[in-house]
Amino acid sequence: MREEKKTGKDRTQQATRDEEWSDERLKSCMDVLPPEGIPAEYNILLRAYRGMTAELFKRFVPLYLEAGHDINVCLEDGSTFLDHVSRHRKSTEYACVLEDSGAEKKLA
Repeated sequence: MREEKKTGKDRTQQATRDEEWSDERLKSCMDVLPPEGIPAEYNILLRAYRGMTAELFKRFVPLYLEAGHDINVCLEDGSTFLDHVSRHRKSTEYACVLEDSGAEKKLA
């Protein structure tokens, strides 16, 4: 049986703000395969950015770097993840975490 397509608020999952995120859980976010055409390291950062609060993202980035990942990974157009985050109105905390960790903008 096929469900009707969900729209608006019915389409999104309820936010949970009181979850416990251990370091192991944060590290498990690095075990994802990227869609075709997106660098694996960029995809890891993107999923973390979309799924974590700024506080969790601040804990995640050092683990990402310790695992040997590149904070300045670029897409084919030369843009970095910091370029992507900086375009968003409410991303200041995330951008600061990236900058404090050595991330750089490539596009103006």
